[in-house]
Amino acid sequence: MSATILVDAGGANLGSVRYALERLGADVRVSRDPAEIAAADRVILPGVGAAASGMARLRERDLVGVLRGLTQPLLGICLGMQLLYEGSEEGDVECLGLIPGTVRKLAASPATVGGPAIRVPHMGWNTLQFSQDDPLLEGIADGTHVYFVHSYAAPVDGRTLATCEHGSTFSAVVRSGNRYGAQFHPERSSTVGMRLLANFLTITT
Repeated sequence: MSATILVDAGGANLGSVRYALERLGADVRVSRDPAEIAAADRVILPGVGAAASGMARLRERDLVGVLRGLTQPLLGICLGMQLLYEGSEEGDVECLGLIPGTVRKLAASPATVGGPAIRVPHMGWNTLQFSQDDPLLEGIADGTHVYFVHSYAAPVDGRTLATCEHGSTFSAVVRSGNRYGAQFHPERSSTVGMRLLANFLTITT
């Protein structure tokens, strides 16, 4: 396999994503070097935490410009996916602007007679509902369970590959050209998450 760069943006899930990729046999390197990231065959942007601090780390490490200029496949994971969008309600922050739209806070609600309370953050296993076929989802079944930890989510539109329901419907997997995003944690989603990462490693254009 060709070289994959895992962007060192300070996310707490960096090590677990790297370990998952190494288990797949990927030639993966962790880097915050703009030139090395720009030269990679594919790039993965992980992240957990808040959008404002995530963007601040990218700016501090002079990575905003290089990420905006990438033409090779780019996968954002969890916060990394949210940072691909134009902006986030979380701190009213401007993000990378690689995918149109604004990430918005999930709405909590109390328990009702007909259903349980909707708690935020959305934490735990939930199902994917496919919106359209894509090589990123090859070999993954509609309705399969993956692991989420987040309080904000991306809108559903024509770039949505799969949705999830937690109080409302949000984008769980997206694609805009060569820019991909997974709101769930593939590195914590057992064989399903490993298959998504393996699929991304085969994408070349």
